[in-house]
Amino acid sequence: MIKAILFDFNGVIIDDEMIQMKAYQEVFAPYGVALSETQYFQALGMDDSTFVRTAFANAGRELTEETMQGIAAAKQGVYRRLLTDDLPLFPGVKTLLKATTHEFDLGLVSMANREEIAYIFERAGIGPLFSIVVSAEDVNVCKPAPDCYQKGLEKLNERRRTAGKQILSASECLAVEDSPPGIEAGRAAGMRTLGVLNTVSEAELRAAGAEVVTKDLADWTVEAIRLVFE
Repeated sequence: MIKAILFDFNGVIIDDEMIQMKAYQEVFAPYGVALSETQYFQALGMDDSTFVRTAFANAGRELTEETMQGIAAAKQGVYRRLLTDDLPLFPGVKTLLKATTHEFDLGLVSMANREEIAYIFERAGIGPLFSIVVSAEDVNVCKPAPDCYQKGLEKLNERRRTAGKQILSASECLAVEDSPPGIEAGRAAGMRTLGVLNTVSEAELRAAGAEVVTKDLADWTVEAIRLVFE
């Protein structure tokens, strides 16, 4: 029985993968580091630091700690500038979050940094819907390693113990992801998986081991989750 749902962020909650790519392209340009769409999507699941190091290494460019810090700050500024007045949340996501938060423990498990997540949460007004958040700062390795989902389960169970509730097993958690590394991370942590066709093909998500693949989250309800996964 599913008792908790752990959502990825970029590509699942907010439709910003292309915005992320454009922000990095603009920030990388002064350093002579090119970034193609193919290169960007091959790096799904990486945190920002790993992504920057990989891009500079592929371009054969030196990356100092000072440059890393400058890029991180500049990217945040460009990212916020590129976001429109209306946040590009995926259709139906906010409705689903509001419905499921009353029936399941909700968590966010992302390789985005804490500052970026907090910014979107505040603008979208969805922060209070989540019991826990796992960001890049909480783990030392990126997806497809299971560490982020293991940390999410650990945080959920800490809250449940405090509230006097029974702790959850990994098999009682559903990981919602848009990328193969994310699906692999959820599966490696022992969780059920739902792949969303927001970023890659169904074949890629199936190959990664997605238990169920859906076009989008707009038509999903509490009842549908229970029916499909129980």
